[in-house]
Amino acid sequence: MKALVIEALETCGVRDVAEVAPGEGELLLEVRHVALCGSDFSTFKGLNPLVTLPRIPGHEIGAEIAAVGPNVPAEYALGRRVIVVPYTACGKCTSCRRGRFNACRHNATLGVQREGALTERIVVPHGKVILNDRLAPRHLALVEPLSVGFHAAARGRVTAEDTVLVLGCGMIGLGVVAGAAHRGARVIAVDVSETKLEAARRWGAVETIDASRDDVAKRVSELTCDDGVDVAIEAVGTPATFTLAIDVVAYSGRVVYVGYCKEPVAYATRFFNLKELDIMGSRGATVADFEAVVAFLEARATPPDDLITRVFPFAEADQALPWWVAERDRVVKIMIER
Repeated sequence: MKALVIEALETCGVRDVAEVAPGEGELLLEVRHVALCGSDFSTFKGLNPLVTLPRIPGHEIGAEIAAVGPNVPAEYALGRRVIVVPYTACGKCTSCRRGRFNACRHNATLGVQREGALTERIVVPHGKVILNDRLAPRHLALVEPLSVGFHAAARGRVTAEDTVLVLGCGMIGLGVVAGAAHRGARVIAVDVSETKLEAARRWGAVETIDASRDDVAKRVSELTCDDGVDVAIEAVGTPATFTLAIDVVAYSGRVVYVGYCKEPVAYATRFFNLKELDIMGSRGATVADFEAVVAFLEARATPPDDLITRVFPFAEADQALPWWVAERDRVVKIMIER
């Protein structure tokens, strides 16, 4: 069968790989849609510290059940559509013992620490899929990235009393915008792309700041009567935005980092104490986050097609990442479709 393989820095191609078959408790999935993630982009650009090459990317997945292994419950019937939860959990580390399986010490995400789903077929345990025949097939692949954003909003304990600043309006940032707005918060979104800021307004931001033109800290001060925001959620992954989150959050506020930097970040740490901040990381998403996003999308009056910038057929999958590099400022989500 065929798969897209990132072979080296900014080098990828559709290659032949071995067929797979389901074992005990497993499903063979026919992959129909894979949405490319910022982590796939970083892998292609040589900026993802978690990946070794060559690697098959892809962990935002919509698929159909093509075959069933032994001892799989009857509801996992042939032809049913599924969303894949792409993470592993060892069940033994401190995170797993606390029930926070998304932060497993030994997690291996599809397309990152192990081969991904940008192939014709994959095998997964039946417990790692969510059955859904209601959302449109393309939209199944949007659930995982939106869930990461919903999880970051949950980590920030966002409520309707909060003003939330979202730094970065790529797909994960838009998930944060949607998740925070869904909780009733007032959302301020920041990006350098007007295309992405427009998307942020459609998905719940009531104010936007163009960081390419405006002083973000000054605008936040103006918009919050000099208080700062209750919650600052960073979804870019640069030293500048990591430190900016500390600068603009209110005293006794919360900071959530969903982006991560390859390079070290230097802080004026006095603000950690002076503001008595709650500073949190956010990793992946829980099944509850997936279910919340599914319910959110099913209840929306308009479909989420505006999140999909371009669709590439699987036969042309090797063109998608180079196109993203060339069109980075306007890309929200690229979809590969079979």
